[in-house]
Amino acid sequence: MTRSLTDLLQTADFLDRHVGPTEAEQAAMLAELGVGSLDELSDTTLPESIRFTGNLNVGGPVTEAQALADLKAVAAKNKVFRSYIGMGYSGTHTPGVILRNMLENPGWYTAYTPYQAEISQGRLEMLLNFQQAIMDLTAMPVCNASLLDEATAAAEAMTLAKRAGKSKGTTLYVAQDVHPQTIDVIRTRAEYFGFEIVTGPADADLPEGTFAALVQTPGTYGDLHDLSPIAERVHASGGLLIAATDLLASALVKPVGEMGADIVIGSAQRFGVPMGFGGPHAAFLACRSDFQRSMPGRVIGVSKDVKGRPALRMAMQTREQHIRREKATSNICTAQALLANMAAAYAVYHGPEGIRTIAERTHRLTGILAAALGNAGLNVSHRFFDTVTFDGDSAAIRPRAEGKGINLRYEEGRLSVSLDETVNVPDLADIIEVITGRTADVLALDAQAVDGIPADLKRTSEYLSHPVFNTHHSEHGMLRYLKSLENKDYSLTHGMIPLGSCTMKLNATTEMIPVTWPEFGQLHPFAPKDQTEGYAEMLAELEAWLADITGYDAVSLQPNSGAQGEYAGLLVIRKYHESRGEAHRNICLIPASAHGTNPASAAMMGMQVVVVKTDADGNIDMDDLKAQVEKHSENLGALMITYPSTHGVYEERVTEACELIHQHGGQVYLDGANMNAQVGLTKPGLIGSDVSHLNLHKTFAIPHGGGGPGMGPIGVKAHLAPFLPNHAVRPTSESSTGAVSAAPYGSASILPISYLYIRLLGARGLKVATQVALLNANYIAHHLKGAFPVLYTGRNDRVAHECIIDLRPLKAASGISEEDVAKRLMDYGFHAPTMSFPVPGTLMIEPTESEPKAELDRFIQAMLGIRREIQDVQDDLITAADSPLKHAPHTQTDLIDMDWNRAYSRETAAYPTSTQKQWKYWPSVNRVDNVYGDRNFVCSCPPVEDYIEA
Repeated sequence: MTRSLTDLLQTADFLDRHVGPTEAEQAAMLAELGVGSLDELSDTTLPESIRFTGNLNVGGPVTEAQALADLKAVAAKNKVFRSYIGMGYSGTHTPGVILRNMLENPGWYTAYTPYQAEISQGRLEMLLNFQQAIMDLTAMPVCNASLLDEATAAAEAMTLAKRAGKSKGTTLYVAQDVHPQTIDVIRTRAEYFGFEIVTGPADADLPEGTFAALVQTPGTYGDLHDLSPIAERVHASGGLLIAATDLLASALVKPVGEMGADIVIGSAQRFGVPMGFGGPHAAFLACRSDFQRSMPGRVIGVSKDVKGRPALRMAMQTREQHIRREKATSNICTAQALLANMAAAYAVYHGPEGIRTIAERTHRLTGILAAALGNAGLNVSHRFFDTVTFDGDSAAIRPRAEGKGINLRYEEGRLSVSLDETVNVPDLADIIEVITGRTADVLALDAQAVDGIPADLKRTSEYLSHPVFNTHHSEHGMLRYLKSLENKDYSLTHGMIPLGSCTMKLNATTEMIPVTWPEFGQLHPFAPKDQTEGYAEMLAELEAWLADITGYDAVSLQPNSGAQGEYAGLLVIRKYHESRGEAHRNICLIPASAHGTNPASAAMMGMQVVVVKTDADGNIDMDDLKAQVEKHSENLGALMITYPSTHGVYEERVTEACELIHQHGGQVYLDGANMNAQVGLTKPGLIGSDVSHLNLHKTFAIPHGGGGPGMGPIGVKAHLAPFLPNHAVRPTSESSTGAVSAAPYGSASILPISYLYIRLLGARGLKVATQVALLNANYIAHHLKGAFPVLYTGRNDRVAHECIIDLRPLKAASGISEEDVAKRLMDYGFHAPTMSFPVPGTLMIEPTESEPKAELDRFIQAMLGIRREIQDVQDDLITAADSPLKHAPHTQTDLIDMDWNRAYSRETAAYPTSTQKQWKYWPSVNRVDNVYGDRNFVCSCPPVEDYIEA
């Protein structure tokens, strides 16, 4: 048949690239499930009352080439000026070897958080390098493996100081030269903890009842502070000192850890990570060693495997906030692993001498600038690293600066200039000319350069002395080091990562390309609005699309993780109740099956968590919900639910639950973690909820990055829109609600990924993607239910986009645990599903729409092979202790072990199916000893001898 030009032009080829099973395979899979079409599958799975029967208003689809061309035209409306605004955001050079082989490499950006340590040793090592670099530069003994941004890190430090300190006070004293966006986020966070924020000079006397003081050095205007006398005053009053610092400055300036700081925070952005209009960037938190078990976020620790060889893992996971649930003071979950890895790689590549040279050059140029300004009669501080502030005429200077494509920081009556590693001699000459009106001979001014670091604040201690920072300085060396780490890790480049509630779908290459465009990556978040019109256009369109997809009326893109979205959504609810004179509404009802971030977020908002039971089918127990609602009617603030539920089913009575809450004056928060089972089929707003967050790193194709970045924007109904987060530096609305993230649009530079995802699929493609996600999950459940009970199903015995298989009966009968199955799957070439959540002793499987039928079949074969191995134990053909399941995963070293004395063959160990003989992924260590790692906590790089032995 000859197709017309019209037919040929109306191609939606990206849908076929994104969805795994072909149409023929879909038809075969549907037939196995007893339905004739994708529409019939979704219609027989979703409750009729919540079905969306219209068409999404998102346009498209367009081809990949057209989408990129259109977005390039939008990006061209951004003006890439040379920004010397500072405020925690600096220009930086991303080394090409890191850009191409890490940031743009799916082997790094498609991996998941390293919960399965045996197949994550590469990025665990680089995250350990990150911790070591931060500990060295700040002179602190313990550091975490990144936080979301500097402002939220400061908020985390505030609650850590209260939790770990001994003071009964409720006042946090904040130096007035802390970055304004940091103060904004701290004020937002402090309100519902009942903390008072008092600001003033860094060296002022502390108010009575101060439990901690936050001081920044260099300050937002560039001033260096000697923290020693400040630390003495804080400690004398029984409080703790939190120091915000700059990593590059710490190469030359006495580190804050040597001046009495108890907790240190900051951003690693200027270590090779583009500004990106605000993010994503890796923040850090380092602290005293006695605070380590109270520290927020993830910590990488050194342990050993069962053979006694060094191995890395995420340490002390039981102290993580989402596990502490309603007892939490933080809800941090997703961090910024990919960006932390970039910053660590930057430190590895440059080494101590390279970092010092960059710091010295930046400081020297700043010293020349200070001299030139002084010569022009301008009064500048003489205690600085890279930033000078002076009184000046903005009205005269700004037009000259912008005429040369330069941004400075302008405030009433004064200006600031922050230099960075990108500044060269011509750049500095331009800066001097636009400020003074005179041309400058920078090289001639070198002899007059001001040394802005006083003798008593100069650094004398060593840093980055570990061999890893002193080895890989040639590009060949760095390339091979990065590749060696990548080869240790399992990512979507190897196969399916069927983690339930994580949605490890395709991160299409086309979607990723704009992230590193200068028009998106090189913009300062506080650049003038007339320079960011491309961003404004794209963000407005994305907000409109997300509002339509969710059935809400307004969207905020500020929250930069799912947990932050939860927090922001509950903040909006609390502000709404307060506006109505109902501040007493602080009861938050949460089902027992909820993800741990839900109660943690509610606790952070000062809400009292009341747990609602689930019934035998995994649904909310409506009788218990009604009882709790009636009991707490007067103070009912919110119900937090996930839909489909965390049990992987569409609950039939969800609209009834929403109506019940509204009848009693509460609001409904619908967690968007499982939005991949809603898009195009239903909407949170249609279901009856008032606010949701969306995990753009799940449903909308932003990659997980090995543990971040993520984005968690929130959508709200119209009555909540006036209470969306705002921003003190760059207001985004008329709202009086404070900021929840450092930048007005969170991690803005990764938003083009979700924008392109929606544009490429269009309305029909988005719906089909959801339907195929249902198809793939039900196909797996159908084939596994005879071997492993599927714990929960909904109408017509269907699951949603994920299914839970119950291993508890097999464990009781054989002694083989869910952990044994998870580790054995590595031998079969798979990352394990989600283990023991939401039900202990189970595996939750989510294949997403992107996995082809061949990969689903390979996974099914692996699970059935494991079931036969368990049966061998049950039939006494082998003991549990001797089974390959208990010894998994197996490494290449195991195969060449001359003392092989196992009850099974080497072939059974390493090649359980024939497909492994064609290609095999090898875990780099045997099963990691978690108990040893927690009892012998080490979060710094091990000595080089350990690597040699390994």
